Amino acid sequence: MHGVRVLVAPDSFGSSLTADEAARAIAGAWRSTAPQDEVTECPLSDGGPGFVAVLHAALGGELVAVTVTSPVGVPVPAVVLRVGTTAYVESAQAIGLPLVPAELRDPTRTSSRGAGELVAAALDAGARTVVVGLGGSATNDGGAGALVGLARGLGLDGPSELLAAGGGSLGSVTADDLRGLRDLRDRLRDVELVVATDVDVPLLGLHGASAGFAPQKGATPEQAQDLERALGHFAHAATAALGDAVRPD
Repeated sequence: MHGVRVLVAPDSFGSSLTADEAARAIAGAWRSTAPQDEVTECPLSDGGPGFVAVLHAALGGELVAVTVTSPVGVPVPAVVLRVGTTAYVESAQAIGLPLVPAELRDPTRTSSRGAGELVAAALDAGARTVVVGLGGSATNDGGAGALVGLARGLGLDGPSELLAAGGGSLGSVTADDLRGLRDLRDRLRDVELVVATDVDVPLLGLHGASAGFAPQKGATPEQAQDLERALGHFAHAATAALGDAVRPD
């Protein structure tokens, strides 16, 4: 009897199994019951935990070790995968939910600063294109903290540290807090930033970021509403600071 060709291509199983471990387990079970079949393992990622490991296995390249800031402000290890002039970074390594103890999970306070530091490290390593894997974060600050981490990593003064104080602080952002935002945009003008994600949601609204994801990160319903208002304020302040005509949805 002729065997069949089987492709095993799983994502990770939360914090239980990495994509590579899941692929090996599934393929091993298949081979044990159908040894005549040809089984190929191809671990995948949706941009969340395991993103860099999957790409490194598929593309090769150089892993550059860095230290970045966790969602609660402590140093954590991460890596940048460099393949030619393209770098791949995994935001979950810097701001992932497992980095925050259960008793500290409060998205009004956690910051995405470390994700910006990862991008800055990729640029420092010579990348001209940076692919950022998103997913599994502990933050709900609209990337405000990442702006601070990126700016500081590139040697720029602005924006204000207030943006890195967590999603709840964004409701009090002023134009002065956003100083340097244009300089940051100009600094990145020749850099291609690519987001790798499996979701597409608006920033605000009933189906927006705070309504859909803040509870997963530890927010109460009241905190989710506060985050919604804070993100709306920040979005309009950032739009005004950049002088853009387009308003956020």
